[in-house]
Amino acid sequence: MTQQYPIISCMQKIVIYETKARFFVVGSNNTETRFRVLKIDRTEPRELHIVEDKVEYTPKQIRELLYMIDVGNRSKVSQKGGSGLSRRVSTFGLVGFVKFLEGYYIVLITKRRRVALIGSHTIYKIEDTSLVYIPNDTVRYTHPDEPRYVKMFQSMDLSSNFYFSYSYDLTHTLQYNMTPVKHLDTMADLTASVDPWPPGGSGEGGSEVDDGSHVEEASNLTFCAEEDEVSTDGSDPPPDQGTTLGWGTPDSDMVYGVRTDPCWKFVWNFHMLKDVCTLLHSDWLLYVIHGFIGQSNIVVFGRPIYLTLIARRSRQFAGTRFLKRGANFEGYVANEVETEQVVHDASVLSLDKARLTAFVQMRGSVPALWSQDISNKMMPKPMINVDQADPFGDVAGKHFDQTKEKKQRERIVREQMIKALQYLNQFLPPEHTIRYIGFDMAKVTKSKNTNVLLRLAKIAEYCVKKTGFFHTGPHRARGSEGAIKYPLGQGVGQKQHGVVRTNCVDCLDRTNTAQFAIGKCALAFQLHSLGVLDTPCLEFDTDCVRMLEDLYEDHGDILALQYGGSQLVHRIKSYRKVAPWTSSSRDIMHTLSRYYSNTFSDADRQHSMNLFLGTFTPKEGQLNIWELSTDFYLHNPCTLYGPTPRTRSYTQWWQTGVVNCLPLSYEEESKGTQGQTVVIRTNRLDERLDGYWEYYHPYLLTTLEELFSFHMNNSIRDFMLKFVMFDSVFLQ
Repeated sequence: MTQQYPIISCMQKIVIYETKARFFVVGSNNTETRFRVLKIDRTEPRELHIVEDKVEYTPKQIRELLYMIDVGNRSKVSQKGGSGLSRRVSTFGLVGFVKFLEGYYIVLITKRRRVALIGSHTIYKIEDTSLVYIPNDTVRYTHPDEPRYVKMFQSMDLSSNFYFSYSYDLTHTLQYNMTPVKHLDTMADLTASVDPWPPGGSGEGGSEVDDGSHVEEASNLTFCAEEDEVSTDGSDPPPDQGTTLGWGTPDSDMVYGVRTDPCWKFVWNFHMLKDVCTLLHSDWLLYVIHGFIGQSNIVVFGRPIYLTLIARRSRQFAGTRFLKRGANFEGYVANEVETEQVVHDASVLSLDKARLTAFVQMRGSVPALWSQDISNKMMPKPMINVDQADPFGDVAGKHFDQTKEKKQRERIVREQMIKALQYLNQFLPPEHTIRYIGFDMAKVTKSKNTNVLLRLAKIAEYCVKKTGFFHTGPHRARGSEGAIKYPLGQGVGQKQHGVVRTNCVDCLDRTNTAQFAIGKCALAFQLHSLGVLDTPCLEFDTDCVRMLEDLYEDHGDILALQYGGSQLVHRIKSYRKVAPWTSSSRDIMHTLSRYYSNTFSDADRQHSMNLFLGTFTPKEGQLNIWELSTDFYLHNPCTLYGPTPRTRSYTQWWQTGVVNCLPLSYEEESKGTQGQTVVIRTNRLDERLDGYWEYYHPYLLTTLEELFSFHMNNSIRDFMLKFVMFDSVFLQ
């Protein structure tokens, strides 16, 4: 099979120029050797008119184009000294376009920070954004409610745990991303007419700013449009000088570049992209996720093993703690988060040659129609109400059918689910039924003689052995004791064929501790498969587990802030019963903070989220979002028009292809056959595929100390005690 590689987005440096009539959005690759241009009409007060000219420009051509635009837009009075084209803002990417009651705005990333590396792929956190109004002042239509909507939209702070990558699909799991697309030879080469981009560049305006904290600002990016910088003597080298990539290359050296659709459930800027997805080249589109990403380096005798935690929040039925409970009628649940634990050998840069492992688990509210009455502000724990009976498990069936990875093994800790699971399981093959494990964590915690984490460890081992985990390459365990017998063990590599789903009432404190216990067990098996451990067993009081615990603590704090309004109240150390005595006062403060947030600010936060995600779209002449008595109909639009005819069977509650693919993932088996898939066939060293240029930036003058890997949390530097004589992170 011909090798496949992800296509790296080439629009990584963007500068917006403006005239009275248009915005000119100029984007380039990192080496500034290829450019694209968007033209946005500023004379239309209410609609978005955007045009991409489908042309790729060289550095010389883009300077000449900008110069001509500048001269053509100068007024007669200022022909000699004035400027008809001015630079408005420099950015690292387009988040999208949004409209309220006036004209459209463009949302831009102006500051970014590197937070993780997976092979050669860099993952960025958005640090700052800019909201630019498109229509000019002469045609601007004003509305009195527009400022309030703008303020509400901006209160969803994009600098708060939003992430993106130019080369790695953060919306999908590593297992999905490493799954090859089948039958590529029969697919049309959507970019066959575009020459491969050379690995070298002019290096002009090496303007990436890095202050050591890996926060990069786009304020200094510029593509010169001044008259005296336009080359007219043909001195610029042609873009392909010094390379013969793509010309005269034997077929045996050709590879495929592939870009598939993202998992839209986790794309938080979907609403801002939906109007332009079909109009723009895919390089312009950045898919932003919301949640948490953290990374640490487990150093094993000088060998870097990167431990990465990626949490993706679903944008469906998203909201705050007491205002979003249970599920909606489409089966989407509140506070749904997919957490992926990636462990890989970072000594190899290319993912197709590296040793990779990944384990996926989920959290989410109980998939039933239930809520809590918060009308009594003084009641700390509102009563749970079942809003509507669901005897056929319709909502639960839709949820499990949509569950990430499309697999039918789940872990649910909730009494209300038992009847629904019993009903749904009777129609599934016995080997693919949904497994339920009930564990009263709060009750066990109160017992002085019982260790909660040890009880959870036994459950975790059962779950991990049932689902397996993703692993590329042969099993390199140093010993056979304790090895998993994988059901899919034929050939090279393993696949995760199930997913663990955990929840408590809030899916916050106890859920995070349970996920840590499962993650600890999975980490042992992951390190065992990489040949690092003799047996898949890790003790709690080791540097390696402390690193994992810190990641899950940060993971839990961020998710609790996003959903509950405060950090974790009961932390992992609390359940291990090793927390210091000072933690009690901190827990009380977090409890009060969560109570205040839930009582006084949740409604405003919910409005902002509904507006940001496009759940509510402002329209003139209709009620404003703050005038609605409830957002129930926004999240359940099917209820507006009365009962709809049922199109699904009460017994076959899954998609047809799901069961046929079990225990494999239907989503992975059908990869590339649904949605849009961009395919190019080119040389492996093409800059659009070669991660070397994305990782090292050889066109810039840098030092090794500026690489993100030098500043990552390190097991020896940051976790190992100074007086310890052993260099192993797995010893107590």
